[in-house]
Amino acid sequence: MADLDDLKEGKDFGIGIPQKSEPFFLKGSNNLDWGIKHRLSRLFNPKTGKTVMLAFDHGYFQGPTTGLERIDLNIAPLMPYADVLMCTRGIARQVVDPALAKPIALRASGGMSVMTELSNEAIAVSMDDAMRLDASAVACQVYIGAKHEHQSIMNLVKLVDQGNRVGMPTLAVTGVGKDMVRDARYFGLATRIAAEMGAHYVKTYFVEKNFEQVVNGCPIPIVIAGGKKLPELDALTMAYKAIDQGAAGVDMGRNIFQSEAPIAMIKAVNAVVHEQMKPEAAFKMFQELKAESAT
Repeated sequence: MADLDDLKEGKDFGIGIPQKSEPFFLKGSNNLDWGIKHRLSRLFNPKTGKTVMLAFDHGYFQGPTTGLERIDLNIAPLMPYADVLMCTRGIARQVVDPALAKPIALRASGGMSVMTELSNEAIAVSMDDAMRLDASAVACQVYIGAKHEHQSIMNLVKLVDQGNRVGMPTLAVTGVGKDMVRDARYFGLATRIAAEMGAHYVKTYFVEKNFEQVVNGCPIPIVIAGGKKLPELDALTMAYKAIDQGAAGVDMGRNIFQSEAPIAMIKAVNAVVHEQMKPEAAFKMFQELKAESAT
């Protein structure tokens, strides 16, 4: 209890100085609750407004794919260099060191495998367990135009409603079937639907043509998926173009952990995203770091 002896009355009330009420730094987030903003401030660097997410949640439907056979050996060394870890609750509990203190975007949808229809997902994590894991966001796949489109959208709606009750942001991930056209029109539709349903940010793919239209038509932050493994310079160029055209970050997996020098690559990606380093300079940085690690 505070000592009541020698209690002095307040004197400096800043009369005539209005209390500041700064706008929140993330697009479309100004009117969100404090708790959601607090978690978003873990996910996105408040100084740059950007994020580098390390995605290694692929095992929830692909199993031990290349680079993810041993999370403890291949992925754990990369974790300190990421802003956010994108993983499942199983991997978070089994492998991720809690003392690392990295925010987690928790994969919360699932229930199928590569051997079945990918869009047939359900909510696979309770909000109670997401809170127990101290997740900073829950992530849900949305399959616009797929067989189970309605089900996936309703999964998102349920997560948004549950998350809003406890101050948990929801990340919508635009899933794309192998027969779908990957263009600005499709991704503009998918990201806008996710935002309209209440998602707090969305993960989608970069497209060369009219990506700015996708970003400007979506009232919440967009982070781009890394997608399939590309040559390092191509991956860095994709990241640079996406950021230059308004993306708020990247969520890369294979383009980092399948690289010949994964730590060098994630450092180069960080330079592109947070420092707007040009792709050629970032690639040179990658090559130098790769050479250093080999000596």
